Amino acid sequence: MPASLAYLVTREGSKWTDVFRLVPGQVVSIGRAPSNRIVLKDERCSRFHAELSCRDDRWLLKDLDSRNGTSVGERFVKGEVPLEPGDIIRVGNTQLAFVNDLSQAFPDNSQLVKTIVGAKGGNPSLTPDPDELSAYEPTTITHRRKETKFLAPADADEANLGGAPKEGIVAARLLRLAFELAKAPDPAAVAKLAIDGLIEGAPVDAAGVLLMKRDLPKDAKPTELATFANELEMLASRSASATPYHRVSPFLAAQVLGTGEAVLARNVLGDSTLGIRDSKGDFNVTSVICAPIRRAKKLYGLIHLYSTQSDRVPDGEDLEFTLTVADTVAVALYNLDQRKELAENLDVVRDENLQLREQLGATSDIVGHSPAITRVKEQIARSAPTNSTVLVYGESGVGKELVARALHFSSPRAKGPFVCLNCAALSESLLESELFGHERGAFTGATGRKMGKFEAANKGTLVLDEIGEMSPTIQAKLLRVLEGHAFERVGGSEPVKVDVRAIAATNRDLEQEVAEGRFRRDLYFRLHVVEIVVPPLRKRPEDITELAKYFFEKYVRETGRKLRGYTQRAIEQMQRYRWPGNVREMKNVIERAIVLAQGEYIDVDDLMLSKLPTTGDTLDTPPVSGTSFSPLSLDEMESRHILATLRATNWNKSQAASFLGIERSTLDRKIKRYNLVEQPRG
Repeated sequence: MPASLAYLVTREGSKWTDVFRLVPGQVVSIGRAPSNRIVLKDERCSRFHAELSCRDDRWLLKDLDSRNGTSVGERFVKGEVPLEPGDIIRVGNTQLAFVNDLSQAFPDNSQLVKTIVGAKGGNPSLTPDPDELSAYEPTTITHRRKETKFLAPADADEANLGGAPKEGIVAARLLRLAFELAKAPDPAAVAKLAIDGLIEGAPVDAAGVLLMKRDLPKDAKPTELATFANELEMLASRSASATPYHRVSPFLAAQVLGTGEAVLARNVLGDSTLGIRDSKGDFNVTSVICAPIRRAKKLYGLIHLYSTQSDRVPDGEDLEFTLTVADTVAVALYNLDQRKELAENLDVVRDENLQLREQLGATSDIVGHSPAITRVKEQIARSAPTNSTVLVYGESGVGKELVARALHFSSPRAKGPFVCLNCAALSESLLESELFGHERGAFTGATGRKMGKFEAANKGTLVLDEIGEMSPTIQAKLLRVLEGHAFERVGGSEPVKVDVRAIAATNRDLEQEVAEGRFRRDLYFRLHVVEIVVPPLRKRPEDITELAKYFFEKYVRETGRKLRGYTQRAIEQMQRYRWPGNVREMKNVIERAIVLAQGEYIDVDDLMLSKLPTTGDTLDTPPVSGTSFSPLSLDEMESRHILATLRATNWNKSQAASFLGIERSTLDRKIKRYNLVEQPRG
């Protein structure tokens, strides 16, 4: 029989599987390595086990110093052995038949093979095509309405699969597990599903999933591998016996992390490097599987399985099953990371949309043309194009955020996010979380990862309002970030680096705070690069009329009221008033007056002004004429003050009583007591 008609047919159990055509002049290698011509997934097969070659029209088999040897029939191969048709070659647990006629390898279908070969023109060298074999089967139509049996619960595998081979059952389990992992809401659920599937599908007693806290560097040294092995975080574990799960040994974990390859070790009882001690200190583990959870170049962690019973020993197929589950878990974890990233990006987009809507409803222009406010506008124009940190001083309500907004939208970062945070509104722990974000489980209520304001403001501007209220601990961490260092989320270990321009705002004297030890000196100098002082409204009375007109037009347009303006008395009253709440107070006073006004014009009675003193009353009070002090009685002081208030309100007793903080009837009694009389105008 010529050598050109030689075939090698592999057999698994009682069934023949693959058919390989042997071509003279080509050396056919057999082994476990993927570079072989014939690849055998057999744990007892060496990476390069044996090879076949044709010489003098005969095929010769040679063992390549394999670990478990090669045999033909009952004899082991030493050197080169010639093959005869019908010889059975044994490589590990695999059998291969060397034949010249395919009917010898398919005894149950020999007539069918001859029929197909004849139909092809009598060329017996052609391998039967499965599609052509199926053409000789009768036509059948199957209807299926219920859920597929491959997604049935695990305890119904054997019954539903109807006596299918082990490969089919394993494939069904993997398919069902992949569907479940795709629906898992978090890494812990992924790990639990994987462990349940592994214990049900492999002869092991316990399983654990361990995740890495940080990425493994390239070309990690043995000492680094040992450190990473000890840092592995237990995500989930389960034991099918009364003995609880024991963590993987550091040696085995370091080996798998370093090589990135799965390991199956059997007969490890008493091995101090691979085994695990029980509560008595004895090594009671007989077999161990450790597989990396990896996707592309990223290593997520390890899956660790072991058996403590001599009659439950995993084999190579179980190792393949574990590795497949590990790769599926890696895909599930990757998808969860992508889902979190998408959710975070969606939050950023929502915040940006909200900011844009707010910007559409509020002008970024600063109203006023007084020398004081003109100076502020010039400072904004000079500092906006830079990345310098700006410290905005001013009393509450003067418009510090409006200055920060003008700085942002006049800068190259105008297309980036504009984020504001009031440091006085949160406790220390919440402020740290708001600034730098937190990881899932960092504290009670942290059910997921949250981006901080620094991350949300990346490539944009972050305004830290009332920064003088910040605690010293947060001040220290803020200083590092402002210096360009990366930071970590609360409860996290992954460094986060951002590109943010910081604008700080405060109504406190930070120099005084530094002197009294309540504010860090180094942080003050880091913030005090550019200083913009926003003057209070009482310091720029020239702008009061312009601001009153601006707010009047704004709220008349919003409310739809048919008002025509202010009375002259109302304008004069607003100019005399000291506005302790600054522009914010004026905005609210005018809005309330427009809503409640009964006439066509807003009059003095419509302006419900406060009696609170301004922050700078002491400093702003003009000096008393004269150098000597003239003693006065309290009655005289009260009489003068009531008379001055009545004159300021044009003897509007209701308004004067409101300013004085007394009832109208009380004011009438005091007017009568002090003989106060309204002077005629003239």
